[in-house]
Amino acid sequence: MDKNIFYRNIPKVDLIMEYDEIKRLSEVHTRELILNSVRKVMEDIRDLINSSNDEEEIKNKINNVVADIIIDVNKFISFNMKKVINGTGTILHTNLGRAVISKESIEKASKLMTGFSNLEYNLELGERGSRYSHFEKIITKITGAESAMAVNNNAAAVLLILSTFAKNKEVIVSRGELVEIGGSFRVPDIMAQSNGHLVEVGTTNKTHVYDYEQAINENTAALLKVHTSNYKIVGFTESVSVEELVNIAHKNNIPLIEDIGSGVLIDLSKYGLDYEPTVQESIKAGADIVCFSGDKLLGGPQAGIIVGKKQYIDKIKKHPLTRALRIDKFTAACLECVFHEYIDENKAIKNVPVLKMITKELEEIEIQALNLFNKLSESIGNLCELEIMDCESQIGGGALPLQRIKSKCISIMPKNISTSSLEKKLRMQETPIVGRIANDKFLIDLRTIFDDEIEIINEAFKEVLNS
Repeated sequence: MDKNIFYRNIPKVDLIMEYDEIKRLSEVHTRELILNSVRKVMEDIRDLINSSNDEEEIKNKINNVVADIIIDVNKFISFNMKKVINGTGTILHTNLGRAVISKESIEKASKLMTGFSNLEYNLELGERGSRYSHFEKIITKITGAESAMAVNNNAAAVLLILSTFAKNKEVIVSRGELVEIGGSFRVPDIMAQSNGHLVEVGTTNKTHVYDYEQAINENTAALLKVHTSNYKIVGFTESVSVEELVNIAHKNNIPLIEDIGSGVLIDLSKYGLDYEPTVQESIKAGADIVCFSGDKLLGGPQAGIIVGKKQYIDKIKKHPLTRALRIDKFTAACLECVFHEYIDENKAIKNVPVLKMITKELEEIEIQALNLFNKLSESIGNLCELEIMDCESQIGGGALPLQRIKSKCISIMPKNISTSSLEKKLRMQETPIVGRIANDKFLIDLRTIFDDEIEIINEAFKEVLNS
C-alpha cells in the first residue's frame, strides 16, 4: 500500500475553510476555533495513515473530514457536566453527584447567584456580618446545638476541628473507627495533617471504657468518636457509647468530638430502614463538637457542617484554616434552604429528594415501572425483550452500607445489538442514561427515576435501537 497517495489526498486547510458547511459553521463560531478543529482532524488522519493498513478505513476518514470537523467543534463547545438520568437505584451515587437538591432550593439560590446578596453584610446593623449567620440559627434550632458553622466537606471539618484543638497533642480514637472515607482519604491521614498525634485504643472489634481511661494523660487534647457509616462490624463486638465517652471526656476536662458521617436528622427506622444515629441524639448526649456531611442523608449541597458548644465553635471559627475551607454563597444559600425543610419532618420527607427516594412506596414505583414499560413496549417492543422485575435499591454514598430497599426495574435485552453496546450508547446520549447490567440485561431501577424523565428514557431507547 502506497501511503503517500493517501497523504496527498488530504485536503488543504485553506480549501477546507472554503467548503459551504465550514462557512456556515464560521457564521456561528470564531475562525480560530474552527481552524483548531481542522488541524486536529488533519492530524488524526495522518496518524491513521501512519498506523493503519486498512485502505477503506483511511478513505472513509478522508471522505468524512468535514463531518469530523463539525463534530469536533460541537464537542469542544459542549459542556462536559451534564444532567444524568440515574437508573442504577443507588440514591446517593458518588459518581453521579450524590444528593439531588430540590428545585425550590436551586431556584432560591439562583436568585442570589445572579445578583448581589447580604452574604457577609448585616442588614440590621449596616455593617460587615458573618456568612454563617444565615443558616446558624436554623441549624441550632433543628439540632439542639448552641452554635454551628460549615466548611466545604466533612473531611475538611475533621481537619479543621483537629487543627484547632489537637495541634502537637494527642487525640484518642478506637481502632475500630479508623475508617477510610473514600478516595483513599483516611482518618489517620487527616490527623497527621492537623499535626495531632493519634492514640489508638481497643481492637478492631472491641473497645471498652477502660481503654479510653487508661490512655488519657496530660497531653490528651480530646476524645474522637467516628461513626462507621460506610461499613459494619458484626459478630463479637463492643463499642463505647457517646454518653459514656462524654462522661470520660468531661471528667478529664477535655472535649468529645464526634464525626457522625452522614448527618441524619430524622429517625429513618420509622420508615422501615436500619437505625442510624441522628445529630440531635449526639448533641443531647452531650457531645461537645459534632460534624457531618451536607450532601449525604441530609440531602443538601456538599459541605462539612460543624455543630456543638459555643465555646468550641467560636474557637474553630477563628482558626486560620477556616477561611481556606469556607463555603461559598451558593452552598450557604442551599444549606439554609434544606435545613428549613427539616422544621417539619413530614415536609422534609416530601420535599428533600434524597428522603423522598428513600421512603418512596413500592406501589408508586410499580406505577412508574408500568408507565415506562408500556411506552417502551409501544416504541421498541419488537427490538428487544422487555420485563418488569423485582430488584433492590441501595442508599450509597457510604451511608447504611447493608441497607437494601425493595424496588422495581425495567429489564431490557436488545435483539440487534449487544447489551454492552446498548449501555454505552445510552451513556453517550445528550441526556446520558446510566443503569446497570445483570445477566446480560440492561436494568433501570425506577426508585431513582423522576416522573419527568420517563419520556426522555423512552425517546433515547427509540433513537438507540432504531439507528
